[in-house]
Amino acid sequence: MKKYLITGGAGFIGSNIAFALGEERKAGVTVLDNFTSGSYKNLIGFTGDIIADDVRSQAWFEKAGAVEAVFHEAAITDTTVTDQREMMSVNVEGFRNVLCYALKYGVKRVVYASSAGVYGNGSCPMREDQSPTPENVYGFSKAIMDNVAREFAAEHKDITLVGLRYFNVYGPREYYKGHAASMMFQLYNQMKAGKRPRIFKFGEQMRDFVYVKDIVRGNLGALEARESGVCNLASGTPGNFNEVVAALNKAMRLELAPEYFDNPYSFFQTKTHADLGRAKALVNYAPAWNLADGIADYVKIMAEGVK
Repeated sequence: MKKYLITGGAGFIGSNIAFALGEERKAGVTVLDNFTSGSYKNLIGFTGDIIADDVRSQAWFEKAGAVEAVFHEAAITDTTVTDQREMMSVNVEGFRNVLCYALKYGVKRVVYASSAGVYGNGSCPMREDQSPTPENVYGFSKAIMDNVAREFAAEHKDITLVGLRYFNVYGPREYYKGHAASMMFQLYNQMKAGKRPRIFKFGEQMRDFVYVKDIVRGNLGALEARESGVCNLASGTPGNFNEVVAALNKAMRLELAPEYFDNPYSFFQTKTHADLGRAKALVNYAPAWNLADGIADYVKIMAEGVK
C-alpha cells in the first residue's frame, strides 16, 4: 500500500484530499496538523494516522517516516491576517521545512498549495509566467513559496515538485474556516436564516470560483506529473457575486435580493480568471464543475447537515 503525508490535513482542502486518497486510491494516509484552524471534525471517519504538531517543527519527521508523496496544505490561509512575520514564518519557513523532510526521507514528490493571490490585480486571464503582483502578505508569501520551489527543483532534479495555484475554492469541510470561509458558505447561511445576502457594491466583482472536488482532482493529477512546475487550478470561467446569489436562490428555492454595501478592503482583487493551459499539460487537469452545478451540489450537501 502506498503511503502519503498531508500537512494541514485537518483543514478544508487537506481533509478532502485525505478522504480521496483513502477512499479512491486505497492508500495509507498520515495527517500532520497543529489543529489551530483545522478541526478533528473534518476527519471523522478518516482511517489513517494523525500527527499533532506544527509544520515548522522537525519533531514530526521520524513519526511521518518515508512516504510516496507529500501534499503540503498547511498554511495561514486567512487573507486578512496582517502579521507579516507570522505569515511568512508559517507559509514560507513551514514549506522550507517540508522540503527538508523530503530530502531527509527520500520523498520523490511534493505537491504544495500556492494561490491565485500571487497575481493580485494582474492582467487576465492569469498565466503562470506573468510577474507576481500580490495585494497582501498572504499572496506575497505564496509567491515566495513558488520562488523557493523553483530553486529547490533546479537543485534536486530527482524530486518532482508541483505547485498548484488555487483560485477561489468553495465546498464541503470549510465550516471551520470561520470568517475566512467562501462567500458561498457565508451567503448560504445568511439566506437560510431568511436574511438578504450581503455583498459588496454592486456585486459585479468577478472571481474564478472553483469547487473543491475539482481541486482534489488536480491534486491527485499532480501525482502523475512528469516534471516540476506550477500551474493554476480553477474553473477557467469567472463569475460575479450576483451570479453566486442567483445560483444560491435557485438551489435553495428562494428569491432573496442582494443587499449591497461598501467594500472596506484596500487590497481587494477585482477580478480573477485563470488560464488553464499549463494545468492541462502538467497535471492533466480539466474542471468538471461549473459555478451553478457546483453551488447546487454544495447546497444539497449543506442541507443534509454536512459541514
